[in-house]
Amino acid sequence: MQYIDDIETLEALYGTPAAPSLRKVAPLLTPLYRQWIMASRLCILSTVGPEGVDGSPRGDDGPVVLELDDRTLALPDWRGNNRLDSLRNIVRDPRVALMFIVPGSNNVVRVNGTARVTADPSLTARFDKKGKHPATVIVIDIAEVYTQCARALMRARTWRSGDESATLPTMGEILAEASNGDEGGARYDAEWRARAEKTMW
Repeated sequence: MQYIDDIETLEALYGTPAAPSLRKVAPLLTPLYRQWIMASRLCILSTVGPEGVDGSPRGDDGPVVLELDDRTLALPDWRGNNRLDSLRNIVRDPRVALMFIVPGSNNVVRVNGTARVTADPSLTARFDKKGKHPATVIVIDIAEVYTQCARALMRARTWRSGDESATLPTMGEILAEASNGDEGGARYDAEWRARAEKTMW
């Protein structure tokens, strides 16, 4: 198999980008980009570090980020598995990319920029959930904002598909396979939802 290892060869396989795909890029939150991002309760955070790359879903029951100003977003780090893959990466390499998703829309809004991690109480307190605050907040300095072509979600029929989860292996089954049976299994699956509800925030 032959691989492409130079940009000229790569670009020769594709056409010239259409003007709208270049002109849609903004260096800050315009009113409509702001409206779209504030409607999103789910984003994918991508980071890079010495050990490699990481992609992490981030969700909330309202806007997934808080706007600090038109060039700065704040993303709370709510409870998870404590691996800290994304946070470790950001501390060592600030480059980040975010994909904001809104259920029902085939479009995605992307933000590229740099980030820092803070535990400043004045900021963590702004994400209060019944007296609970995130341990840290990721502060993102926006370099560019733009929409992603809708074709990927259209091809996948993301919002038109039925619930296909019944055909998937459970997390307990996956964990049992990965740990040679030491962890996971049916008991893990049976207990997980109640455990998650208690530690959601």
